[in-house]
Amino acid sequence: MPAFRHPALPLIFGLAALLSPPLPALAEMPEGVTHFTLPNGLETVVIQDHRAPVVVQMLWYRIGSADERPGKSGIAHYLEHLMFKGTDKLQPGEFSRTVTANGGMDNAFTSYDYTAYFQRIASDRLPLIMGMEADRMENLRIGEDDWQAERQVVLEERAQRVDSNPAALFAEERNAVQFYNHPYGRPVIGWRAEMEGLTREDAIAWYDEHYSPHEAVLILAGDVTPEQARELAEEHYGPIPAKGEATPRIRPQEPQKRTSRRMEMTDPRVAQPSMIRSWIVPERNAGDQKPAAALTVLAELLGGSMQTSVLGRELALPGKALWVNAGYDGLSVDPTSFRVSLIPADGMDPAEAEAELDAVLARFAETGPDDADLERIKTRIRAAQIYARDSAHGRAYDYGQGLSIGLTIEDVNDWPDILAAVTADEVTDAARALLADNAHVTGWLFPASDAPSGNGGQATSPPADDMTAPADAPDDQSPEVQG
Repeated sequence: MPAFRHPALPLIFGLAALLSPPLPALAEMPEGVTHFTLPNGLETVVIQDHRAPVVVQMLWYRIGSADERPGKSGIAHYLEHLMFKGTDKLQPGEFSRTVTANGGMDNAFTSYDYTAYFQRIASDRLPLIMGMEADRMENLRIGEDDWQAERQVVLEERAQRVDSNPAALFAEERNAVQFYNHPYGRPVIGWRAEMEGLTREDAIAWYDEHYSPHEAVLILAGDVTPEQARELAEEHYGPIPAKGEATPRIRPQEPQKRTSRRMEMTDPRVAQPSMIRSWIVPERNAGDQKPAAALTVLAELLGGSMQTSVLGRELALPGKALWVNAGYDGLSVDPTSFRVSLIPADGMDPAEAEAELDAVLARFAETGPDDADLERIKTRIRAAQIYARDSAHGRAYDYGQGLSIGLTIEDVNDWPDILAAVTADEVTDAARALLADNAHVTGWLFPASDAPSGNGGQATSPPADDMTAPADAPDDQSPEVQG
């Protein structure tokens, strides 16, 4: 099985759309994209790309770790693993072996709001992989010997990727402080003590309750026509009955907070101090994506590039910080977080570095973005989407993630024009609202010999790639578990 990871998808990927001058309120369906829903509720998007005889199938379930019951953290990811353990037709592991034997690749991942399975394979093998994926949607079998062995696998993933990584441990605790009522405060992979208690019955109950065509989104991207896609979807997925009625995803929400919170962690494995500050902010909502668009552009202006962003110019280039970043991903069901982070320059006192960051943010909120900077960001976004057209998998991810968190197909299509229409005033208003919110969390991760100030570790050079953080950089992206 592939390993657990914190994906930290580049922000520019999340911006995900070709920007052009504003168009009418609803953008037309992009060329080559088709959308339909089967009678059993399976929503399907087809993205034609006939440049190569290859197709990607992604099946997204609208269920993730934030939907878990208290005391059962990790069950969504655990069930994802068990989905590879066979059906009445397939032996354990036969799904992936069959894909590989036919020259393809497959994988799966779990996040707070969705669980997804995908394969990339020659287009003439699409009936094969669609039949197998539909089979495990309806006919999963979890053997008595499989569930305990696979539980040990996910526990070992946690040990390797979280328990042995001080940045990951710090991110877990920081999220728990940020979201102390909402389930986003729990790790996707689960708390170890609760993972150890997961059972076969827990996994079967999760599968029976949530794995249904009316709770799923099918994305087919590549060398396939809409007619072929509909025919195959009706043949393989169509006969699967929906389990009950779709219900709203109602989760505990955060109470109003009035105070800032600070936390520190020390670890001898950490080479240099690092800081991250985060606020709870709105997510992208169906029919109302403008607030998220302003936050998306704000994050890119503040920290999208070590050389040209506001924090890069003000802190990194003058030598006040080794690394800076700002992050926001509005693709979530419930309110998410906006983050700024830095690694102070070698020898700089952390309190001084934090004061420098505060000063830069305050100046930006007072003056707003430079017009040239704003246009540069929009040009960068536009170029990123042009390049993204080369990836059928990337376009499939955009539609799958958007539809699985509650956006409509129109929302996904309209996002480019909404981003293009963001004004300097809207960015300034978003920055001022952010800084006026005192209910943020500020966290420092220190070398054990260095807390709470100074820098006893050996500093590393800033990364050459703007979008790549040093190994000790704060983990400031929403976690996702792959495999």
